[in-house]
Amino acid sequence: MDILHEFGVEFPCGGKGRCGKCKIKLLEGEISQDARHLQTARDLRLGPEWRLACMGRAEDDLVLEVGQFEVLIQADETPFAFQALEGYGVAVDLGTTSLVAQLLDLSSGKVLAVETAMNPQRPFGSDLISRLEYALAQGTGTLSTLIRKAVGEMLSKLHRDRSLGLNKVVIVGNSVMQHLFSGLDITKLSFYPFESNTLGAQAFTAASLKWNIPCEEILFYPSIGSFVGSDILAGIHATGMWRSKEYSVLVDLGTNGEIVVGNRDGLWCASTAAGPAFEGARISMGMLATTGAISSVEQGPEGIDCKVIGNVPATGICGSGLIDAVSVLLERDQLGAFGEILSGQEKVPLAGEVVLTQKDIQEFQLAKAAVAAGLHILMRKLGIAKEDVSAVYISGAFGNFINLARMVQTGMMDFPLDRIYKRGNTALIGAKMFLFSELRLAEEILDLCHHVNLESEKDFQDIFVEKLCFTHPTS
Repeated sequence: MDILHEFGVEFPCGGKGRCGKCKIKLLEGEISQDARHLQTARDLRLGPEWRLACMGRAEDDLVLEVGQFEVLIQADETPFAFQALEGYGVAVDLGTTSLVAQLLDLSSGKVLAVETAMNPQRPFGSDLISRLEYALAQGTGTLSTLIRKAVGEMLSKLHRDRSLGLNKVVIVGNSVMQHLFSGLDITKLSFYPFESNTLGAQAFTAASLKWNIPCEEILFYPSIGSFVGSDILAGIHATGMWRSKEYSVLVDLGTNGEIVVGNRDGLWCASTAAGPAFEGARISMGMLATTGAISSVEQGPEGIDCKVIGNVPATGICGSGLIDAVSVLLERDQLGAFGEILSGQEKVPLAGEVVLTQKDIQEFQLAKAAVAAGLHILMRKLGIAKEDVSAVYISGAFGNFINLARMVQTGMMDFPLDRIYKRGNTALIGAKMFLFSELRLAEEILDLCHHVNLESEKDFQDIFVEKLCFTHPTS
């Protein structure tokens, strides 16, 4: 797994033989298959030349064909208001999938350098649940060591060849990343009601992390609640919604989809299980937004037109393409109200060999219903309707690439398009803003936040089922 990960082979299920994303073509050598490996390959309709890397063992020299990829990692240069300070600081967005670090001159707010990387924990699962399962079984040591080393190397590169000290490093991420980075017990995050008592800010020095940088103040900012982390706290700060009299909404459609609704009088927050579908883990030909992924779909003069990242033959579909595809199929009357393919077939061709299956559409429905139900419940907590919301901010790398009109058409969000704004990487923007303030500012925002466990709402299942349909009421 360690070797193949460097060449772009994905292990979304954490190497449990469930998803089939780690398939490799065997050109030379031998990888024997046990009964389970053979059956899984048959279930996935793989030819005899294919193997699943997570179920194979290299006993001799091999020649494999894999699809090396380039991943789009979103940094951010959005300007923001700040009060000048002396010195330098680094802001880190520690995501489940990708990592971004920016070095700032605190006197000017100027970004001097940027480093990006993929999260090295990904071979142990693309989603948080898979990584929690691994940590429960094997301990947090490996995952903690990997992420600390990766971030430390990024900061060393930022500081390299610069004779300057670092006043402060601010790290933001979801609550699972916070626990794994900090070496905290993840047990309470792994079982219902998923409430950890170690969500507060975690302080480190470079020496305690074994980082070769001159910095004595390294802070992993506090989480809001289970699966709603400091990345969302930073997003609240970046959008300014916590200071606004008007009601607004923040939706981060990343690996762990989070939603915030409110204003300066209170902010209601929740997480949804939307990420696995939008990041491809549960889609038959799903993949990250990398070379070969269908990133957008439109209705063309002669049928469906697909745009593929890298202008190469399509090998799969990423989240933005999935939303577009479902929307276009609805436009073409190829899907019914319950998501059924009206032709009676089990799949719809998109481009080349890439298809969308009936199960894929059902996975999309689950994801979009999770977001729609979450919004419904949080707005109900505040006693407001969509007409009361002045702005809806879409954040995160995935959110930056989606077609907003297509998203609305699927019923994921029921707001006028002129009130929906893409705000880029709000986690990174907010982390940079935190460099110019004391921790007490973050605690002031936290005091306004109310975390909601959606599944504990008595009518959550009823609302969720209603939102599964593509023709649900808009009230």
